[in-house]
Amino acid sequence: MAIEQKFDVEEATVIIQSFIKSYCEKAGVTTVTIGLSGGIDSAVAALLCAQVLGNKNTHCLFLPDNSTPQKDTRDVDIFVKQFDIPCITQDISSLVETFRNQCPIEPNKMALANIKARIRMTLLFSQANMNHNLVCGTSNKSELLIGYFTKYGDGGVDFMPLGDVYKTQIWQLGRSLKLPSSMISKPPSAGLWKGQTDEKELNMSYEVLDQILIGLERKLKSDIIAKKVGISIDEVERIQQMRICSHHKRNTALMPKLGLRTPGLDWRSPVLEG
Repeated sequence: MAIEQKFDVEEATVIIQSFIKSYCEKAGVTTVTIGLSGGIDSAVAALLCAQVLGNKNTHCLFLPDNSTPQKDTRDVDIFVKQFDIPCITQDISSLVETFRNQCPIEPNKMALANIKARIRMTLLFSQANMNHNLVCGTSNKSELLIGYFTKYGDGGVDFMPLGDVYKTQIWQLGRSLKLPSSMISKPPSAGLWKGQTDEKELNMSYEVLDQILIGLERKLKSDIIAKKVGISIDEVERIQQMRICSHHKRNTALMPKLGLRTPGLDWRSPVLEG
């Protein structure tokens, strides 16, 4: 008895495309910069941007390092050729090593992984600055809700068209958009260290994770979610705690409220008027 959420692929595609078009128009830009990883999330985001803005107006960067799997490099090559989307490849291994050597304390595996993500963010924004455009994020709802991203790394973007789409729904979008099968079928991975996969690190499949998150979104009690999904209450509460602890990563840095409308709190963006 799984917890499911209705997801209309065609409707979602139209909504996301409309969002991209509207957001860029409000910002006064006609092009975007997006980081390709070889994974399905960035491919879906890039393709939807290309469909709205045009292929030549979707500027992709692939920024591998020495821990990036070869299959990701192959999949990026297959993707850009299949959909004729321009992409610049720049290896960042030397930059990562420079940062590592300059750290006052030798970074551990996780700290180094976050350094890589923040280097990529810096390069993406540099490219966007030169092209006078916006950086399009590729994070999905599953990652955002549990904080499975780097603050000011892959979380440092101008807008997130896939931010309200669960990972299992991203696969549906990928199939609808006819992405390369190798992208859809391979285990999700940020490629931040050799052998890393999302589900191994989370100790849970995305199918199970998304059911838990949908249950929490509906405000179901932990025991009900556990029973419906067929897992322990401890696992539900573990994910719930990840969501609570990562709250700071999903919000603008906290500030005291003094004015009538406060940036990032009740003065939301994008705004249509005032």
